[in-house]
Amino acid sequence: MTKIDFMQGNTACAEGALAAGCRFFGGYPITPSTEVAEHMAAKLPKLGGVFIQMEDEIAGIAAVIGASWTGVRAMTATSGPGFSLMMENLGFAVMTETPCVVVNIQRGGPSTGQPTMSAQGDMLQCRFGSHGDYSIIALSPASVQEMYELTVKAFNLADRFRIPVFLMADEIIGHMRERIEIPDTIPAGERKLLEKDTLPYHAGKDLVPGFPQFGKGYGVHVTGLTHDERGYPCTTSPSVHEELVKRLVAKVESARHEIADFRVTNPGAEIIFITYGSPARTVEQLIHDHPDANIGHLRLRMVWPFCENALGEFPDARVFLVPEQNLGQIAREIERHTSVPVVPLPKLGGALHTPAELKAAMEAWR
Repeated sequence: MTKIDFMQGNTACAEGALAAGCRFFGGYPITPSTEVAEHMAAKLPKLGGVFIQMEDEIAGIAAVIGASWTGVRAMTATSGPGFSLMMENLGFAVMTETPCVVVNIQRGGPSTGQPTMSAQGDMLQCRFGSHGDYSIIALSPASVQEMYELTVKAFNLADRFRIPVFLMADEIIGHMRERIEIPDTIPAGERKLLEKDTLPYHAGKDLVPGFPQFGKGYGVHVTGLTHDERGYPCTTSPSVHEELVKRLVAKVESARHEIADFRVTNPGAEIIFITYGSPARTVEQLIHDHPDANIGHLRLRMVWPFCENALGEFPDARVFLVPEQNLGQIAREIERHTSVPVVPLPKLGGALHTPAELKAAMEAWR
């Protein structure tokens, strides 16, 4: 029977992680994500899990990577400067194909910026923040319910693709309180284990190698250096490096249409809002207040990998209006995939777009 609760977004994230089987949290408290860590600290030991507060965010993500290699589902949560500190080790997680979940409750930046105010300024950082070529998955919840649901989904995707998966929320969603429905059962994913007598980094048709869990009899070498299918460093071969990096990218990008997650409202509309995270709520209010205006809405629950096919859900679109709590980071990505005019609607400072502001932007295209 579904349980009904009233919960803060950050708490819902932690509850989703626990329901998904997360049994390790390593991190460092930072506003506005601290409640995730606090809830995990209280609950994990009761479930046989481990919570550890590290000396900083660099150590936090390193601990998560190490824990994941023992076979447990592992996560961290952070914001702003802490997210920046994690970037080198996130590149290591990509190269070693380590499944883990990183929650970023975004706040105003750069630097320490606005610790208690909302922003979406890290959307390009999560995609390109570490060096080299790679691909990741980033989910963006727009409600407390989705903080729970998408955290569960993040763990399943991390295990399926052997990559770090990001939950890119914002302070508004992290700190708001709403009614939430907690199901009895959740979609359960599992990590594909390495078959015996198979090289540790040999990938099949899905481009994802089986996982050689530490302590289970596998002999595995784990390195951030370019490596061959044995896992041994091979840093001077152009062909080995090219094959490895192309596979790391392709295992995600080749599945982007299959795993795409978005919601469509009024596909026959001509004026379309595209949102992710908290700005979606203002658009939903605008649609509610003006039911006869035929306002289209594409809400991205998964921002990366970007699914350009979603734009085709609006065949009559004359304009895409993109409200973001940044200076237009995802609007730039949308422009790459359409000939329809794309109008960024940036907002900084921590406040959410108002219905009046979005209505004015819409009226300019009537």
